[in-house]
Amino acid sequence: MKKIFILTGEPSGDKLASTVISKLKSQSPDIEYLCVGGNHLKKIGIKSIFNLSEITFLGFTSVVLNLFKIRKKIDQTVNEIIKFNPDILFSVDSPDFTMRVAEKVKKINNNIKTIHYVAPQVWIWRKNRVKKIKKFIDHIILLFNFEKKYFDEENIKNTFVGHPLIENNENNNIIIENLIPKDKKIISIFPGSRKFETDVLLPILIDFIKLMNKRHDGYHFYFHATDDNKDFIFSLIKKLNIDNVDVASEENIKNKILSNSIFAVSKSGTVSLQICSLNIPSIIIYKLSFINFFIFKMLVNVKFANIINIINNREVIPELLQKECNANEIYKSVIYFLKNPELINKQLNDCSKTLEGIRSRTSSSDETCLVLRNYLS
Repeated sequence: MKKIFILTGEPSGDKLASTVISKLKSQSPDIEYLCVGGNHLKKIGIKSIFNLSEITFLGFTSVVLNLFKIRKKIDQTVNEIIKFNPDILFSVDSPDFTMRVAEKVKKINNNIKTIHYVAPQVWIWRKNRVKKIKKFIDHIILLFNFEKKYFDEENIKNTFVGHPLIENNENNNIIIENLIPKDKKIISIFPGSRKFETDVLLPILIDFIKLMNKRHDGYHFYFHATDDNKDFIFSLIKKLNIDNVDVASEENIKNKILSNSIFAVSKSGTVSLQICSLNIPSIIIYKLSFINFFIFKMLVNVKFANIINIINNREVIPELLQKECNANEIYKSVIYFLKNPELINKQLNDCSKTLEGIRSRTSSSDETCLVLRNYLS
């Protein structure tokens, strides 16, 4: 029996991996799996060697403070992979964790094929990583076609598969009329999947909602949560007794709510691609500690945080970062857009043109499955 070890480092990678592996299981049911994963991989019946939350860190300072713990988890993961002896180590995103593991595994057992899904953002920082990657990654799977040149230059096998968040989900027939107030317009809010993000952004977003409620009464707000942070978000909202706010965590329901929204306020990240693909106008927010932001600015090679803006090299979607990431600025930006539909139309048109340039021919999961199956044959 063929074996695949799936290696993720955070909830977004867990979700991406589960989409691919769910499809692969239906195509090739005779494969044995083990993973470092979260709830998404668990739901499709794949055992994780430890809880994903044990390695989910964000920010330079938190990584430094947890260095010993991270190293210990890397060594534990490597040992379990070697013991499992898979045909493929399928690592997904989170390169600071997954690629460290892959590098050690490859040194111990060169016969294990290492396939990495979601290329590290070498176009943002640390371009010299590409030369290092060549030594231990057999194949890299790209979400954006403009990334190919970086890996082609070093003759690293790569495949552009497109981003799954911009694929149309035509099978979502869930009825959510009972979840949406008929006399309210929905604004979707994305506070992040990591605890660090939620801890920082949630209070700011709650204050934004309070400002909206003081001056307008026609809106209903939906927080898009993960299984890991939904209870924390819900408990805070319940304490504040705000009656026009709800929390959704089930994927199909979140997608349906987003598609019925008039606007979205989202933390910086790839979720903005999903928002754009559903033709929903938005703004981007994010906030790091002063030290983390200072280090980040020293290292990055791009002017923007959002991928749509990076591709266009201009601010298609407004970014409220650091000091500008506060309730007043968010409120002013949202209301300004809602009062100026021509700005909304321009943003949606620009986003639509951008997405057309990064779509794959079929689907990201189909093309990634094909890469995996080719290495198993």
